[in-house]
Amino acid sequence: MIDLHTHSLLSDGALLPSELIRRAEACGYEAIAVTDHADVSNYEFIIPRISKACAAASSRNSIIAIPGIEFTHINPDDIMYLVNEARALGARIIVVHGETIVEPVTPGTNRKALEAPIDILAHPGLITEEEVLLAKKNGIFLEISARKGHSLTNGHVARLAQQHGAQLVLNTDAHEPSDLISIEQAKKIALGAGLAPGDFDELLKNSRSLVNRAA
Repeated sequence: MIDLHTHSLLSDGALLPSELIRRAEACGYEAIAVTDHADVSNYEFIIPRISKACAAASSRNSIIAIPGIEFTHINPDDIMYLVNEARALGARIIVVHGETIVEPVTPGTNRKALEAPIDILAHPGLITEEEVLLAKKNGIFLEISARKGHSLTNGHVARLAQQHGAQLVLNTDAHEPSDLISIEQAKKIALGAGLAPGDFDELLKNSRSLVNRAA
């Protein structure tokens, strides 16, 4: 299992980054990105601390731990600036909190995120065909989410991504230990999104490519 969207107590998760990483390793994960929620108020505080925790964990454990960030409920016009700032601070996986149907995300977030050099557009909700084509053009991965609520539009996202050739990844958006999943459960979530049994291998390949790019 590779999970590139998780949260520690540096935002609204339940665990220290080190415990989150260790629990993921105990669940059989080969790689994890810690991507705590951020906006203009806290990204400069969070990223160096996640980077420090991931470096320590990767040096002592078998799991690959990657420092990241999830920009959440920010003004769409701030996305490009914040992404560049995050890269400079050491974030190696950048996620933007997409227009999920269960939260009042500012309209236009999906498009502005897909115009920026991000890695993953998380739970993009009722993403449009034009936005999916933009994700494909810019090499940005669209997320199939294991998280309740956000997962309600997985089928829509998967269908349009496959129709237009955009790349998908599957993440948990974990906030608590119980949110971490086995690879068998991840396969079931992919099937529930309407993907074929063999498509999960492609999702895992996509995640590995992001891990390699972040290394």
